[in-house]
Amino acid sequence: MAPALQQPTPSETIITDASSENNNVTITGKIYTRVRLATKSDLSHIYQLFYQIHVYHNYTHLYKATESSLANLLFKENPLPLFYGPSVLLLEVSPTPFNEPKNTTNEGFKPVLTTFDLKFPVVEGQVEEFRSKYDDKSDAYIAGYAFFYANYSCFNDKPGFYFESLYFRESYRKLGMGKLLFGTVSSIAADNGFVSVDGIVAVWNKKSYDFYINMGVEIFDEFRYGKLHGENLQKYADKGKIEEETC
Repeated sequence: MAPALQQPTPSETIITDASSENNNVTITGKIYTRVRLATKSDLSHIYQLFYQIHVYHNYTHLYKATESSLANLLFKENPLPLFYGPSVLLLEVSPTPFNEPKNTTNEGFKPVLTTFDLKFPVVEGQVEEFRSKYDDKSDAYIAGYAFFYANYSCFNDKPGFYFESLYFRESYRKLGMGKLLFGTVSSIAADNGFVSVDGIVAVWNKKSYDFYINMGVEIFDEFRYGKLHGENLQKYADKGKIEEETC
């Protein structure tokens, strides 16, 4: 996990640690982070981040989501119990400290605050596009997300988490934030009675593969990922109805 939160002295909170030029914000010294549950106000950011991970994997031709469809997926009027339905944790960054979170009983998850010491400057190059809309803190930016939901297996009598994806915008990679975000999801699972955190690990991406191994993930080489989709799935559409008509 990332270093514990360090309360800065008044001199450390001066915004001279962040310089703004050409709609960019450069953060040096320390960077403050907040991990929180996504809300409906984050839809535009989630949509962009989901698109960016498709760009990263060269899968943009498969991206079918819209903000409307994501709203229906993530923020239903009658949602499942917390963490059982599709859940998104967002990691926000700022050159100045976040306020200590209150017990957010309405959201069911208390935001996690952490501070990172930077070894090199970090440039936020899309200030307006990724400025957080969560509260009145104007210098907070969305850096990345974790997407997960409950899954079930006949091998366990309790659900686990399916960890669908973890993604950071390029400026915020290699800073240790992936450990914070994945660790937070894992803590939620452990603290709420979920039995595992499952997911797909890309064997071609050595850095990603090593990351999950180092986080304690066990790889099962005897299993392979399978997927029935597209035309092969549609062959089964209304199959029962067709067989009934031909009897």
